[in-house]
Amino acid sequence: MKKRKEITLVSWNVNGLRAAGRKGFSEWIGTGEYDIVCIQETKLQNVDQLSDELQGPDGYMGYFHCATERKGYSGTAIYTKEEPRVVRIHFGDDSLLSKEGRVIEMEFPEFTLLNVYFPNGGAGEERLRYKLRFYDEFLDHLRGLVSSGRSVVFCGDVNTAHDEIDLARPKENEKNTGFLRVERDWMDRLGPAGFIDTFRALHPDTVAYTWWDMKTWARQRNVGWRLDYFFVSSDLLDSITDSFVLPDIEGSDHCPLGITLSL
Repeated sequence: MKKRKEITLVSWNVNGLRAAGRKGFSEWIGTGEYDIVCIQETKLQNVDQLSDELQGPDGYMGYFHCATERKGYSGTAIYTKEEPRVVRIHFGDDSLLSKEGRVIEMEFPEFTLLNVYFPNGGAGEERLRYKLRFYDEFLDHLRGLVSSGRSVVFCGDVNTAHDEIDLARPKENEKNTGFLRVERDWMDRLGPAGFIDTFRALHPDTVAYTWWDMKTWARQRNVGWRLDYFFVSSDLLDSITDSFVLPDIEGSDHCPLGITLSL
């Protein structure tokens, strides 16, 4: 009988990778507890801005998609113990997925992984339209991967709380970006497209947040939002043995979250 392979993946919006490095990130990843670590909001224009330790922590290979358009903005990274077969950060010259360092796609033998920092819609109507265009283009891309026969895992900061259970004050935020009906409608489309929110699948009634407003000391009061997610294509659902949130890990206004796959 073939021995099953266990892979634990973690996602974390670190709100600046260099800043996170000064707040214990290196020690956290240095435990080697996780097989793949997906990072959002690196705020890098160039990988050379990082120390050698942050470019490739001991035991990991580091891959980066920097936001060259603006200084100190956006950006994603993946640290992985296993070398991917393919790494992709370009999805076409006109594709929003290619811009602002928001997406890294990796192909492993068992699945395709996408680490995504979805746009925030909070800078006015134009930016909300950009966010919704990004959402639609990303969903089209996911459908293409599935129709090509790939199993898919995607994670990251989606910048939307899906349902009322996913934020502390839903009624007060119905007209605020991150909980607008139009944003939540897009998340509603993920299920029919064959994608499953792993945390909700395993913990249907658990209240857990991944982001807190630091200016209002919301973390201390646990007035938060669940903005960060791991989704899998439906064929991988039975492979999920754990889906977890790590609210005690500090160093950012977000906390890490993760899944364990048994393949």
